[in-house]
Amino acid sequence: MPVDFLTAEHQARYGQFSGEPNNEQLARYFHLDDADLAFIFNRRGKHNRLGFALQLTSVRFLGDFLDDLTMVPAKVKRFVGRQVAVYDVSVLANYAKRDNTKWEHAALIREQYGYHEFSNPPWPFRLSRRLFSRAWISNERPTLMFDFAMAWLIQHKVLLPGVTTLIRLISEIRERAANRLWLRLSSLPTDQQKAKLETLLQVPEDHRTSRFDRFRKGPVTISSPAFNEAVERYRDLQAFGMGGLNFSRIPPIRLKSLARHAGMISMHKIAGMPEDKRIAILVAFAKAFETIALDEALDVLDLLITNITGEAKKIGQKNRLRSLKDLDKSALTLAAVCTLLIGETQDNQLRKTVFALITKEKLTESIATVNALARPADDKFHNEMVEQYGRVRRFLPHLFNSIVFKAAPAGKITLETFHFLAALGASRQNILKDPPLDIITPPWKRLVIDQEGRVTKRGYTLCFLNKLQDSLRRRDVYVENSDRWGDPRTKLLQGPAWQANRIEVCRALGHPINPQEAITGLVCQLDNTYKRVAANFEGNEAVGLDLSNKHPSLTITNLDKLEEPPSLVQLSRQVNGLLPKVDLTELLLEIHAHTGFADEFIHVSEANARAEDLTTSICAVLLAEACNIGLEPLVKNHVPALTRHRLNWVKQNFIRAETLVRANARLVDYHATLPLAQKWGGGEVASADGLRFVATNLKRDTFCQFGFMAIPTIKQNQRVAN
Repeated sequence: MPVDFLTAEHQARYGQFSGEPNNEQLARYFHLDDADLAFIFNRRGKHNRLGFALQLTSVRFLGDFLDDLTMVPAKVKRFVGRQVAVYDVSVLANYAKRDNTKWEHAALIREQYGYHEFSNPPWPFRLSRRLFSRAWISNERPTLMFDFAMAWLIQHKVLLPGVTTLIRLISEIRERAANRLWLRLSSLPTDQQKAKLETLLQVPEDHRTSRFDRFRKGPVTISSPAFNEAVERYRDLQAFGMGGLNFSRIPPIRLKSLARHAGMISMHKIAGMPEDKRIAILVAFAKAFETIALDEALDVLDLLITNITGEAKKIGQKNRLRSLKDLDKSALTLAAVCTLLIGETQDNQLRKTVFALITKEKLTESIATVNALARPADDKFHNEMVEQYGRVRRFLPHLFNSIVFKAAPAGKITLETFHFLAALGASRQNILKDPPLDIITPPWKRLVIDQEGRVTKRGYTLCFLNKLQDSLRRRDVYVENSDRWGDPRTKLLQGPAWQANRIEVCRALGHPINPQEAITGLVCQLDNTYKRVAANFEGNEAVGLDLSNKHPSLTITNLDKLEEPPSLVQLSRQVNGLLPKVDLTELLLEIHAHTGFADEFIHVSEANARAEDLTTSICAVLLAEACNIGLEPLVKNHVPALTRHRLNWVKQNFIRAETLVRANARLVDYHATLPLAQKWGGGEVASADGLRFVATNLKRDTFCQFGFMAIPTIKQNQRVAN
């Protein structure tokens, strides 16, 4: 494995400032709370306080202590200096004139804030375990693993080791993961399968390339021969028997990555690899490219049917243009005759008058021409499609004999037709006996069924292909071993995985755990609604049903606005009068005084980190997030708790999902003790915006979705109850 995957620029940024931090980074890593300031002000002299503060904030941001504090950006010096009351940052030149000062300060910071050396157990083992899991499951690039390792060390307060130490560790872990993958893959096939895989790397005497190179090349044209070749390629790869091996212990991403690597490198390079690695690459190649070959064959089939349909449409349009002249001539003749029919000519003289104008033979010929050239409204050039049967006949044997289709309930008719046609084999009969007729749609009827009511093979086969394409695209019919054309239901939770997550999923969706209860409830609701509508339908003047057309239509007149009764207006006024008329900002602080919900917001890494008037800052950030107005309207630089940097620091470090859940849980618990809530019930059911849900089950998972906007409800309920 390479050990020089980092660029010189990346190595130069390791544990060093690569530029000036942005405002969010300043607020998260360089803001000093009250405990930090108290610890810093124990140092004597402005230069010591500033240097100590820069050491503390730099190790938080970079994960290591800086050897030279002059490398700290000027923006950081000014930001930290203002917090420790050092406005002239030039005093930093006097810091650490004594060599031991810097090391003593670093030791104090490590002891006070719990920083660890990387070489001390168990940190090397924990990081190696995390990195190996990621390398085994995801096959990340080494640079991404390096960045993850840095972030993990900083998060767990482990001082960064030397850059070469971390590079070697990542390289060793990636090599271990690769060796493990090669060993597992090479142990899957039998000796016979291994020998057969080795033949992929051999060049036959009558060929210039190996089978391995030929299998890597997919179809490049859309035609019947191209589909046949794609199917043959799939069958040859299927013959290696990789589909019968158990790949459950191999991460799918690693398998695809290894197969993709095999598809790019030279066959001769694979032949020169060690046996375990060579067999592993061949196994991954055969397994992955078997699925790829099947997908590409089905892609060609889909495009081929589309191409046949498009070609038939193009031919039909050309024929249509060529026949318009004859159609116009015949239509004009019939128009003249029809003019006489609707005129004032007597009935006994009608036939003589018509035949004097045009002979009976000419009239019959015109009628036949109009019937032949005119197209019904639902015609989609099916006649021309049937003429394409010669192209279809070339690939039908490979379609019926080499690809195994399966069907969802909506595709059973298509699958039944597929089996019926496949059973005919090479039969040349033109009339089919007792085929499934449900697949025939009205536009296809006149082309599938002849004048004697018999089903023709050509029209029926073309009708089936049209239905097969539609069913494949809808996934009503699917191929089990395919990625793109497989059954989408297999990606759902099933078996033990579903049983392990069933309760949580049902609660999150608001469904009962027993499916029969949900079905019974929906059945009863539908039945009652249907009966109620049926009982009121005849007497409902606002609803009309038009049955005169082929397709019945339902007409509903506009509903008039219902006026609010005086009692409802009076009740609304009374409720509004009981609600507290206070500012939302004051209400938040008052609710905190009752419940203490803001105490649940703790620092992301420093659990004891607090600041003066922290509750005010937390409530301000909650208000900005809930009202979606941003922090800017709440910034007041003359109030320490509402400065921009304080609010950014709180937002970055205190407001997160887990603290919101705990704060909302405290609100819900307090809400259940209110007299009005107890009058309403046991507190097991809550509602918001018309949606009812079980509060006890969703209290710590779903209630936080409403944000703190539920807070005013507590105070409102108290006023209403009083």
